[in-house]
Amino acid sequence: MGSVDGVVWDFGNVLIRWDPLPAIAAGVGDADARAFLESYDFWSWNHVQDAGRTWAQALAVLEGDAPQWLSAGAAYVDHFPLSLLGPVPGTHELVRELAAAGVPQVGLTNWSAELYPHAPATYDVIELLRDVVVSGQERLAKPDPAIYRLVAERAGIPLDRLVFIDDSVANVAAAAALGMQAFQFIGAEQLRRDLLSLGLPL
Repeated sequence: MGSVDGVVWDFGNVLIRWDPLPAIAAGVGDADARAFLESYDFWSWNHVQDAGRTWAQALAVLEGDAPQWLSAGAAYVDHFPLSLLGPVPGTHELVRELAAAGVPQVGLTNWSAELYPHAPATYDVIELLRDVVVSGQERLAKPDPAIYRLVAERAGIPLDRLVFIDDSVANVAAAAALGMQAFQFIGAEQLRRDLLSLGLPL
């Protein structure tokens, strides 16, 4: 096939547009939602759920650390589907083309176990992936090297025969350090060129 035998996809802002702001704003209003995201380290707090912490535990932590933002944090959970803003332009077409050509594809997403079911329920392109490693279910999250080894195991393909696509520089660097081909996602047109450079049938 070329220099790789399979493709590993990140989900958030690679296959699915994601922004927590609309979900939070649905509960507390736009101004308070923006203030929460600007003044509290939402990203680190959310990452722990991606690594397996429950949302009940997360809200208890938030209540202890910053009770003024408890309603904002709860709004994110309550209105989570509003954070999913549709397909990332062009990438679902790439998944479909690769699937039609018989290229093995798997997902590797940092996503809480409780909220992940919204993804396959909403985006049928996920059905074309042979497996999905969900960080919250595995209690491991990128860029932990163990989760990349797990996705290779689940794919049945060695790390150095997989190409990994993610919008996060840190996640791409961690994959490359393990011997994966790895591309930072900046847009579908560039990604098509990147995948073609590896000999994938697009």
